Amino acid sequence: MRKRDFDIVFSGLSLGEHQFIFELNDAFFDLFGYTDHSKLLAKATVDFHKHNTFLELVFSLTGEIEVICDRSGEPFQQHLENKFQLVVKFGDAYDDSDDETLVVTQGEYQINVAQYLYELVVLAIPAKNIHPELSRKKKTSSKKVDEKELQKEEKIDPRWDKLKDLLN
Repeated sequence: MRKRDFDIVFSGLSLGEHQFIFELNDAFFDLFGYTDHSKLLAKATVDFHKHNTFLELVFSLTGEIEVICDRSGEPFQQHLENKFQLVVKFGDAYDDSDDETLVVTQGEYQINVAQYLYELVVLAIPAKNIHPELSRKKKTSSKKVDEKELQKEEKIDPRWDKLKDLLN
């Protein structure tokens, strides 16, 4: 896998909508020297809209990656889903200072989307990784605690009832 595999040549495309699909795996991370996670299996779709004066790209990502649970230290498959929109305009000088707008020179005929796909994947990984089984256990234990609290509330000390009568 090479970065140029992610080039979209738009000069020969007709006006309108086009779609590009990229299969991403660990070899994709190797292009960027990213080693924090492994076992990436994802599909990225780029909906490419060519207009007369600008280009509109809508990136969509779905897939899975292996992460380490922050609580148990066990590896598990984390579902990934993310979306991003980019507008490409033509100008005198290249400018990528804005996250949502890219300005390329008038003579450009292609755009490389590898960096955008990389950011799409990395930003889809949650900051805190909790194994789904631990999350389910926590939910069921909190339900038990709530039920116990309700039972306690139902058993009101009769002395409180007498104090309430004083208010009336």
